[in-house]
Amino acid sequence: MTGSETTVNIPTVETERLRLRAAKWSDFDAYADFRASPRSKGVGGPYSREQTVDHLAELIGHWHLRGFGRWVVADKSTDAPLGVVGLYHPEAWPEPEVAWTLFDAAEGKGIAFEAASASRAFAYDTLGWTTAISCIYPDNPRSIALAERLGATREGTFDHPSLGQLGIWRHPGPAAS
Repeated sequence: MTGSETTVNIPTVETERLRLRAAKWSDFDAYADFRASPRSKGVGGPYSREQTVDHLAELIGHWHLRGFGRWVVADKSTDAPLGVVGLYHPEAWPEPEVAWTLFDAAEGKGIAFEAASASRAFAYDTLGWTTAISCIYPDNPRSIALAERLGATREGTFDHPSLGQLGIWRHPGPAAS
């Protein structure tokens, strides 16, 4: 019997200050701290460390199953993890989205905008997407402000079976970006 190999291709995207890269085990503690915090409510948390191991692995698995996914956003000079940003389409979602979560230390520095802009550009320029959404809790003013800064407009709502009602924010298409 001969074995075969499966390779997951996760490209690295660089911006002026950031590196969007594949998750690695050294990111776990920072990711687990975020997922356990009250700030993770916007992604259905808080979560235990045990659940977070699965979530970290899902970052890689989504790339394998869908051909796109979310990256760990890392400081370009130190490689310190700052958050998770990228392209996301779980089974219950209405369509693919540009998604973002930032760790505490990265808040208020324009990092989410820089990383989300690079993610959307990757979706349009590399993957050929013609549209994208972001699904946001109505009581998450920081994410709503970021969506608006990215040029997204509120399009309606989406009732997720476990997360509840989320706002759908439509991003401008490739020509407008």
